[in-house]
Amino acid sequence: MVLSVVQGREEESSSVVSSVFASRYVQDPPPRYKMPEKSIPKEAAYQIVHDELLLDGIPRLNLATFVTTWMEPECNKLMAEAINKNYVDMDEYPVTTELQNRCVNIIAKLFNAPSADQTKQAVGVGTVGSSEAIMLAGLAFKKKWQNKRKAQKKPFDKPNIVTGANVQVCWEKFARYFEVELKEVKLREGYYVMDPVKAVEMVDENTICVAAILGSTFNGEFEDVKLLNTLLTQKNKRTGWDTPIHVDAASGGFVAPFLYPELEWDFRLPLVKSINVSGHKYGLVYAGVGWAIWRSKEELPDELIFHINYLGGDEPTFTLNFSKGSSQVIAQYYQFLRMGFEVN
Repeated sequence: MVLSVVQGREEESSSVVSSVFASRYVQDPPPRYKMPEKSIPKEAAYQIVHDELLLDGIPRLNLATFVTTWMEPECNKLMAEAINKNYVDMDEYPVTTELQNRCVNIIAKLFNAPSADQTKQAVGVGTVGSSEAIMLAGLAFKKKWQNKRKAQKKPFDKPNIVTGANVQVCWEKFARYFEVELKEVKLREGYYVMDPVKAVEMVDENTICVAAILGSTFNGEFEDVKLLNTLLTQKNKRTGWDTPIHVDAASGGFVAPFLYPELEWDFRLPLVKSINVSGHKYGLVYAGVGWAIWRSKEELPDELIFHINYLGGDEPTFTLNFSKGSSQVIAQYYQFLRMGFEVN
């Protein structure tokens, strides 16, 4: 072992050039499915894991999931600086909480939410991707529908949701996990999105919402939310129901406001009560961050919001998980600040 003298005493030199591959720590492969019997140096552990990950694909060449795989070095630095912040510690990290609230208001204004004004009244939450956002929105619809049915003294055990057959798998997960029947409008040759006419025909008194997609996973096509709103308004008037709309804007939510500002798909349509969008797609942030935005506070039942006395303060929370990193939220605010609304 090479030693160096530092401040009058012998210490192992940090400048020793040694090959990890020639060390005893890699003479035998580490166990895959149980804890090693002994610890190994950090350099050896790093090299083993680093080299095994070389067999993964290259993220910047990944065309399969169309999520963000590159960010500017300045944003990478911000994310690294916040990697040890637990977002739920709101009293400990109040600025991070403020940045999330700013993001919610920015997105709500982008989607023309009537509650999004200068008093920061927009209602929304950062999530772990659009999947969690859809779960939360679906739960809000289910609870509102159940509460109304209970007040009317009607059965409330058979809720359903109407979607196109082209929905992402998270909608199937929501239906199965939370016991909601999924009624799918079948696609047909030459028409690969949900047909609003057929969707409204499938709506009944147990429908908690109709889910439209702004940017189908199949081909990127926008569904006709405006026509859906018109047809559903007519049916609600005939039946006395108040079936609402949720827009899954995971892909199109950060595209339509810039490229098609006149397209009416968002909270400008009265029946659109909630929207989800993926920050890690065209929100230009690494996976995974999503956003759920509600039209107003009235659309989010109070009983779904938990008030937690954690670290001494009242912390309202509406999430499926508790602890999560702060980095993606901070990165989302960076991108809003960096890019602005400018269209080149």
